[in-house]
Amino acid sequence: MELNELSHAIIGAAIEVHRRLGPGLLESAYRVCLTYELRKRGLRVVEEQAVPIVYDELVLECGFRADLIVNESIVVELKAKTALHPADEAQIMSHLRLLKLRLGLLINFHEVKLVDGIRRVICGY
Repeated sequence: MELNELSHAIIGAAIEVHRRLGPGLLESAYRVCLTYELRKRGLRVVEEQAVPIVYDELVLECGFRADLIVNESIVVELKAKTALHPADEAQIMSHLRLLKLRLGLLINFHEVKLVDGIRRVICGY
């Protein structure tokens, strides 16, 4: 499955979760339900993946944790807050750079209409 097709599948699953649960829950609830929905659709999902930081010979095994990594190709960061902040985009860009991946999805489940809370982030590492 190519990246655009995969990202559309992830967004569709997120919309289904949001349609059924609505806004206002904790991020962890959305993560568990979205993981379930993605796996139901036949996708491979890793939750809370450690993102190591490598600086010369120094390796920090768990500098960050990525909420979801789908099919070893797309990082999905989930939020459940009033508004996304530039720091949220910086966080997902860091994950993409450190994992050497190209595409990420930042999804804020707090929005009344989920499409208003979805951002595609592309890293040209």
